[in-house]
Amino acid sequence: MLGEPGFRGQSGGWSRGRPGVAHIFAFWESRAFYDSFMARSHDRLGSSQLGTFTNAQVKLFDHRFDVKTGFEPRFTDADVVRVAHCRVHPDRVDNFVLMQEKVWNPAMAGSPGMLRGLFGEAPGNEFLVLSMWRSAAEHGKYRAERIERLSLRAQTEADLAALAGDVVDLEPTWTV
Repeated sequence: MLGEPGFRGQSGGWSRGRPGVAHIFAFWESRAFYDSFMARSHDRLGSSQLGTFTNAQVKLFDHRFDVKTGFEPRFTDADVVRVAHCRVHPDRVDNFVLMQEKVWNPAMAGSPGMLRGLFGEAPGNEFLVLSMWRSAAEHGKYRAERIERLSLRAQTEADLAALAGDVVDLEPTWTV
């Protein structure tokens, strides 16, 4: 992967809440570089992993903005990634995006142990919020202290048609 044009980084790990579920996060300079990789090198690299997984699901999101500042796909200082896959009601997209910028991002950015993150968008009113945390304990403090209050303030329940989230313990050997 390191020699692939446009490849910026990758890591992943195991779900804390769903045994046997793994998440991989890969970052590319652009969709064109990703598409080129898929057309040229993916099958060759993927053939060495045949039989090591089942039920793979791939979702592509375009970077919309950073959570905190200066997102980089660097994982060596993080132990945990929190990922939220959000499907938003069509008439609530503008509010959802605004609340992510004005309510959720500042709250996460000001939380001890939150390193960096990103907010991504896919067609069909789908969004991804990915945040990197120094430790599970620090992420746990953020959740316990703030989630309910922030959700009420941001009107998140009215925005969301569906939410799938997970906390991922990063596996250092999966980092490229």
